[in-house]
Amino acid sequence: MGGHAQSQTLYCRCFGYLQGMWTLLKPLKLPKVWMALSILACCAAATAQNPTAPTASPAPSSTPSVRFEDNMAERTKACTACHGDQGRAGPDGYYPRLAGKPAGYLHNQLRNFAQGRRHYELMTRLIDPLSDAYLGEMARYFSALELPYPKPSASNTISAERLAKGQQLVTQGDPARGLPACTQCHGVRLTGVQPNVPGLLGLPLDYLNAQLGAWQTGQRKAHAPDCMAEVVKRIPSEDLIAVSSWLARQALPADTHPAPRPPAGPPLPAALRCGSAPELSATRSAPAQSGGRP
Repeated sequence: MGGHAQSQTLYCRCFGYLQGMWTLLKPLKLPKVWMALSILACCAAATAQNPTAPTASPAPSSTPSVRFEDNMAERTKACTACHGDQGRAGPDGYYPRLAGKPAGYLHNQLRNFAQGRRHYELMTRLIDPLSDAYLGEMARYFSALELPYPKPSASNTISAERLAKGQQLVTQGDPARGLPACTQCHGVRLTGVQPNVPGLLGLPLDYLNAQLGAWQTGQRKAHAPDCMAEVVKRIPSEDLIAVSSWLARQALPADTHPAPRPPAGPPLPAALRCGSAPELSATRSAPAQSGGRP
């Protein structure tokens, strides 16, 4: 790769250090000038690790230098610092899995951060200088990774009755409230649908609760028309907790890949059309096929 790729790599490495330092320093409530100096020192350390960066007549050394491999795995170290090794998910339950998600979905989320529909300052600053084409390249890299999922770990206290309510909403919806089943858009196996719809399994309970809450309060948005915002408005908070609790307890199916197309079924109401997944609306009126809706 040329100079652009090298600078891109250096930038991502620097931000990987920055994220770690921010996590360490923020709870200490140090004066901003000390935090800034610490972060700058960290970025300087990141720069020093890049053997391809311009230097002034490096002194010969008998010790072989460790060359930095200029590939997407290295250039996304700033991502995996929070989202876990190879994008498997962060250990704290709030940074979701990236590996294996539909590429269109991942690309849309990067755009949402860049364009202000999702809010997390470090993410926004990280991707701000990156081109849309490069964001797409990152999305395709993580999407192509095939890694095993961990076992479900949800252990919150919830009654069997509430879990049954969550299962009902996920698999059947609620016609009285105009709610389609989650499976109608996220796939019969709930592993997502290519190219733009994410899976709902294999996600930590804390992350599910945080995202559903963000939809409910308007902190998270998507391309208009925003179907998820409309769906969540129709679900009381206690039912959202039932949904997230049931989802977080489900084991992944043998085939964890996103479905190639949405399940057949009736068309979504106009109010629930998805700007970020137009293929859902385009295929809703297709004739029913075997193996479609549960």
